[in-house]
Amino acid sequence: MDRPPPELRRAQPQDLPAILDVATAALGWDPAHPNHAFFRWKHIENPAGPSPMWVALDADRVIGFRTMLRWRFTRDGGHEAVAVRAVDTATHPDHHRRGIFRSLTTTAVEQLTDEGVHFIFNTPNDKSRPGYLRMGWVDAGRVATRFSLGSARSVLRLARARCAADKWSIPIAAGDPIDSVADELVELLPATGHDSGLRTHATGDHLRWRYGFEPLHYRVIRSDHGAAVVRVRRRGVATEAVLADVFGPDAATTRALIKTIRGLTGVDHVLTLAHPPHPAPPLLPAPGLGPHLTLRALAEKAPTAADFRFSLGDIELF
Repeated sequence: MDRPPPELRRAQPQDLPAILDVATAALGWDPAHPNHAFFRWKHIENPAGPSPMWVALDADRVIGFRTMLRWRFTRDGGHEAVAVRAVDTATHPDHHRRGIFRSLTTTAVEQLTDEGVHFIFNTPNDKSRPGYLRMGWVDAGRVATRFSLGSARSVLRLARARCAADKWSIPIAAGDPIDSVADELVELLPATGHDSGLRTHATGDHLRWRYGFEPLHYRVIRSDHGAAVVRVRRRGVATEAVLADVFGPDAATTRALIKTIRGLTGVDHVLTLAHPPHPAPPLLPAPGLGPHLTLRALAEKAPTAADFRFSLGDIELF
């Protein structure tokens, strides 16, 4: 006998333990990692506001959930664009093939449109991207990335590391935690070499939140004319420094920061973006490794990939 469709509703604070139980069952969370604290940090402590969440219920039991991470961009002239990032959705393994992912997502789209959200962006993996495209998302392509390699041995390790990077970081002794320097970084923003386009509204509160979850071990490394937010992780047999954010006037400052990062951390390579203020050649392109961006218009025409001035920290799979 076919089961009735699940009930869908907006999640309430008291649903959080059940949501975490579904995520643990569906996503294979390792109990050795602080996944529950990570979820709360991401979705409850965000200074842009708690993430809107929806749940699917079967006989009052949560069997699926959908979250949309709030994100704010600024346009030319200081105008704000209200967006969300489609992240963290799961269906309990006992309830697959009931259309729960699609139902929750279309419900979220309808309600967020009514609430005045301008667009949704996300970086889905190859498995989930087709489902988004069927629901009206637009494939905006990969965000171009580049590598700065440390040595001949690093080249060999990178060649053997054609795989996804680890979610969790390797702690490093270099640099400062974001809490102590966030306001200094905000002061550097006017000098940072962005041209026109959509940029994350990087207030001190946003930076302290985005780079302040200690288990991810982000650190701020400074040079004479700028600063970078970085974390180190493994990508297969290689060690990788993620240049999550850069604050400086030009590509030369970023090159100096990359050199400093390599010297302080001993990584095989530094991963950067391929647009200003990040340097171009002699850095090597990293085909197939940049996040794959998708967009969904809500209250207005969706921007294109060319409209964004992302940092890697904006679109990192965190």
